[in-house]
Amino acid sequence: MRTSRSRRSVRPARALAGLLLAAGLALTGCSGGADSSDGGSALSDDKAAQSQAEGAAGDAGRAGGKQASQAPAPAANHIIRTATLTVQVKNVPKALAAARTTTENAGGFVGKESTSRDEEGQEQTEVVLRIPVEKYDEVLADLEGAGKLLERTANAQDVTDQVVDVESRIATQRASVARIRELMDKATRLSDVVTLEGELSTRQADLESLLARQASLKDRTSLATITLSLSESPVVKAAKDDDPGVVDALAGGWDAFVTMLRWVVVALAAVLPFLAGIALIVLVWLRLIRPRLPRRPAPAGASTALGPLPMARPVPEPGREQEQERGERD
Repeated sequence: MRTSRSRRSVRPARALAGLLLAAGLALTGCSGGADSSDGGSALSDDKAAQSQAEGAAGDAGRAGGKQASQAPAPAANHIIRTATLTVQVKNVPKALAAARTTTENAGGFVGKESTSRDEEGQEQTEVVLRIPVEKYDEVLADLEGAGKLLERTANAQDVTDQVVDVESRIATQRASVARIRELMDKATRLSDVVTLEGELSTRQADLESLLARQASLKDRTSLATITLSLSESPVVKAAKDDDPGVVDALAGGWDAFVTMLRWVVVALAAVLPFLAGIALIVLVWLRLIRPRLPRRPAPAGASTALGPLPMARPVPEPGREQEQERGERD
């Protein structure tokens, strides 16, 4: 009896424990489902935020690329190019005509030209050519091949800083002139108008000077200058001797002597008119004026009212008096 009762009491306890366990599992599943749903929504939010961030970064990158592609290009260099060529040719007029044609075909012009002949009658010509910078190298090569190249000099001067500085100063000066004109429009007193007109003329003159300088720089940088010398005879350069010899010393001494004589002759020629005038004055004095002057009488001897004064006899020497007495006795 005790055994059956104990078994019956155990079964309800086990059933009650199973029910409690099932209820706990159910609650755990609900909470887990809620947690999983919350985690999914957070994950989706994170993915959305990440996608938005990536999209913003892509837009920023594309915008930066556009800004980088639209960045202003660096300013071009402004360079003044000049060259000097000395070429020996067989026929100077023909070579000059060819140089003119080459220059005109390149879009340039001839600036200056001078022609002369040497002692042997051979012609020599020097011409200044203005060539566009983009055709500078091509024209220079053509001119060098016109004959035998004797001498070549080329220079390039970078004036980019000067060009930029002048442009900046022109902009500032124009703004200054505009401000002065605005003040003149608002001025009511005559003294203010006069003062502003003087200031405006000064600033306008400075602006015109800057504009002229800008035009000069533009002309010199856009057109290269080539000085071409054409000759039919070779240019002979005397060799320099640094050590003077006896002949050089004699030549230098003779040159110094001739130079000194020349200066002496020049000095005498400068003084000669004065000497001639002085000699003429002296001659007129001696020949014409002096003979006509009255002569002064000779001074008379000393006398008094009682007659002429007795003249003192010379005192004879002692020995001389004795000799005279002896002579009288004899």
